[in-house]
Amino acid sequence: MTVSSEAGDIGRRMAQLARGFYHPTDLDETLRGVTAAAVELVDGADCADILIVTGRQHFRSLAATSKLAEDLDDIQEQFGEGPCLDASLKYLVVRSEDLRAESRWPRFAAAAVKAGVLSALSFQLYVEQESMGALNMFSSEAEAFGPLGEATAEVLAAHAAIAMSAARSQGQFASALATRDIIGQAKGMIMERFGVDAIAAFELLRKLSQDSNVTLSVVAQRLVDAGPERSVERSR
Repeated sequence: MTVSSEAGDIGRRMAQLARGFYHPTDLDETLRGVTAAAVELVDGADCADILIVTGRQHFRSLAATSKLAEDLDDIQEQFGEGPCLDASLKYLVVRSEDLRAESRWPRFAAAAVKAGVLSALSFQLYVEQESMGALNMFSSEAEAFGPLGEATAEVLAAHAAIAMSAARSQGQFASALATRDIIGQAKGMIMERFGVDAIAAFELLRKLSQDSNVTLSVVAQRLVDAGPERSVERSR
């Protein structure tokens, strides 16, 4: 495939995603669409997430496409350094082409390389007095993110920023963060009960949502309310 045809395919896919993003939906679903599209469309991206930093000390990983992305945010919170943190707090774009030679965040870089991550790309979503955010992508390859991938990621970051701005203006952002926590609790209960990983637990939640024609957040809330001793079937 030529560069021009590849760009055309990505452009058409982005337009399709944009139409979907602007349909009435909840913030969590929109952000999951953004991170899923990042992995799908940004060449080299193995996983993605959105990091929210509140009060410069409370970290939340939203819409992570894998547990690895959440773990990398946890590492940045632990050490107080890293590309996602820098993008959230200070810079519009932060990239690292090879974390093995990275001097800006030595402790994060060492931990990321140990986890199999060699490059990172982060885009600032917004900066407010008490809340900051960034769209983040990670790759197992060095120099993974080229100009086309970076341009694609920038458009996706704009989608996420618009959705978050709209949610904040409508007073929905705190509710969206609470929903994320409920889904996390429900995932943890499923993981403990059935001995599965986070991805399998989320897929089970999503299937329950689809089968019962009830939103994911409602299914998760029902499961949490039922408690660990009740059957998953009761969440329907």
